[in-house]
Amino acid sequence: MRRVRPGATASRAAGEERALTSVAAGDRYEQPEDLPRLWHVTLSVSGREAPLKEVRRALEQLAHDHPFLLTSRYAGDHAEIRYWEEARDLHDAAAVALRLWGEHRQSAGLPPWEIVGLEVIDRETYHQRVAEGYGPPPATPVGVHPY
Repeated sequence: MRRVRPGATASRAAGEERALTSVAAGDRYEQPEDLPRLWHVTLSVSGREAPLKEVRRALEQLAHDHPFLLTSRYAGDHAEIRYWEEARDLHDAAAVALRLWGEHRQSAGLPPWEIVGLEVIDRETYHQRVAEGYGPPPATPVGVHPY
């Protein structure tokens, strides 16, 4: 059985060579705009004091549930979560980030805190900031850490 690409109309005889096409000089490949990109997300949450052990355990569970989580810093009444999100545009990345805490509140046992800050920047901006020394330092060590 011979496979044919969808939309292909002409078939080649056995041994017949396929015609090659070329790209005109000066033509450039343009990446389609709707492909996903990487976005660096920093989500800040805050609320009533909670036991540190419970906050740490909940953030570790969130990191397990959300494998792209880079690092979390926490205290008894606030936390910051940093991770990379793959999304078509900033709006999609921000929408996912704004749902993250609420959607995982039950499954990870997160405190009933509210989102108090959100930063979403593209990969180029993140690396430019780090290179210029005024952006967030690279997330090392990766994991869940107290402030």
